[in-house]
Amino acid sequence: MDKKISTLYADYKQGKTNRRDFVRKLAIVVGSSAAATALLPILDENSLGASPSYQQDDDLITEFIKYPGETGEMKAFLARPKAGKKFPAVLIIHENRGLQPHIQDVTRRMAKEGFLALAPDALTPLGGTPENDQAKAVSMIGQLDNDKTIKNFVAAVKYLKTHPFSTGKVGCTGFCWGGGMTNQVAVNCPDLDAAVPYYGKQPTAEQVAKIKAPIMAHYAGEDSFINPGIPAFEEALKKEKKEYQIFMYEGAQHAFNNDSNPERYNEKAAKLAWSRTIAFFKDKLK
Repeated sequence: MDKKISTLYADYKQGKTNRRDFVRKLAIVVGSSAAATALLPILDENSLGASPSYQQDDDLITEFIKYPGETGEMKAFLARPKAGKKFPAVLIIHENRGLQPHIQDVTRRMAKEGFLALAPDALTPLGGTPENDQAKAVSMIGQLDNDKTIKNFVAAVKYLKTHPFSTGKVGCTGFCWGGGMTNQVAVNCPDLDAAVPYYGKQPTAEQVAKIKAPIMAHYAGEDSFINPGIPAFEEALKKEKKEYQIFMYEGAQHAFNNDSNPERYNEKAAKLAWSRTIAFFKDKLK
């Protein structure tokens, strides 16, 4: 493999550059965006075959672990700062495409902010997220047992609560399908300390009554599927006197945080939402 490409890919895998910047730089090296896109699956496949499950970079310790869930052992990607003994923890729930490299990148970013970050693979009961086949992953998500899936994520909160590198404070964030699941974790886990759903399906008014954790919800202005549920959600939060914040990012599309999807990624909205998320977690998980 060309040394320049290897260096670029190594920096990306170690969290030194995000996926969007990596793809942009790769396109320059190989001559076009089309060539870079065609090369990505090969690089990911080679990386999965050659990389150990336990990785280190200058700032973080990362590894694939298993934790006890409702359906048995669950696979997850774990990241934490190399320096320090205990950290507040954040559960990260992926989109409906499974535990993709982008979500692993988000998990590293969260760890770089000073958190013990865990991203479970919800598709573990079905054999795990398929490599380089997002369409299959979307289909598999639809085959999951919803109640058992929620319990698998609630079990992840319990795992983080008692993890030797955890302070015992645990927050949860998720994106798209994972945003809806983040709301369900808040509903079903009274021990959760904070929840930050990104453009996720809202819980019912009856479910809102069960929420104990403070909520910070992020929504895209251009999201006709998710946004109709906001008024009822906010009304229920107010009625039940829940602590919450709702932010709307006008002009942004659903999945605006996903910097591996240039058609939807909105840098301004993503950076603002991320800064608010980190400040929220640092306040609520201290």
